[in-house]
Amino acid sequence: MKFQEIQKTAKGMGINTYRMKKTDIIRSIQRKENNTECYGTDRVEDCKEEGCSWRSDCLAINNGKINLK
Repeated sequence: MKFQEIQKTAKGMGINTYRMKKTDIIRSIQRKENNTECYGTDRVEDCKEEGCSWRSDCLAINNGKINLK
């Protein structure tokens, strides 16, 4: 998902995204959804959340394919 789409999703949930990095926005969305704030963490190696919206992006980060900054 593109950064602008993530921001739009967050704003639709009432999350202020001003000066937030992608990782922080996604974790805020996870928190708001009452899910574990695990995006971009080592938890991905044991992740069983097949339906997670961020899973493919998170796996790519873990494999060094995406830069979080």
